[in-house]
Amino acid sequence: MLRIFSLVLCLVLGLTINSKSKNSKMPNVHSYEFRTLDGKMVKLSSYKGKKILIVNTASQCGYTPQYKQLEELYQTYKEKLVIVGFPTNDFGGQEPGTNADIKTFCQKNYGVTFPMSEKITVEGKDVPELYKYLTQKSKNGKIDSKVEWNFQKYLIDEDGNLIEVFKSAIKPDDKKITAYLK
Repeated sequence: MLRIFSLVLCLVLGLTINSKSKNSKMPNVHSYEFRTLDGKMVKLSSYKGKKILIVNTASQCGYTPQYKQLEELYQTYKEKLVIVGFPTNDFGGQEPGTNADIKTFCQKNYGVTFPMSEKITVEGKDVPELYKYLTQKSKNGKIDSKVEWNFQKYLIDEDGNLIEVFKSAIKPDDKKITAYLK
């Protein structure tokens, strides 16, 4: 009898049983942190209320000029968007430098001011938990994806949930990305 009453109450109030609501404590990007090029730990939860664009980067890639567009996007939307670069040497050995080399390169050549992680790996056995979250539907609740090359982008909403994945060829100022920011 109590079960029937609960079911009727749920129907009347428009509730569902055994479903995850947006307010549930399902892990999201805000559950993770990263170490900057300078060695400082940053919790992604410190960006709550802003969208986050996570990009794996490299200094010697054909897509490296996207740093300029990423910085312009960051400057244009920094009241509601944070960009975080994650340098990786996983694709073609295109990020061979040290963290200090990467920082100098990004600032000198592209004036990068958005946060940059220490160099990481985005494939193989040493993938950080953040990238496991980004690439596994079982963790992000949205999509399975594989980081295919440098400058692949993951857009996260203000609550830390994955919105969309953009391949390397999609430029940071593409309408497919900026439509989410307006």
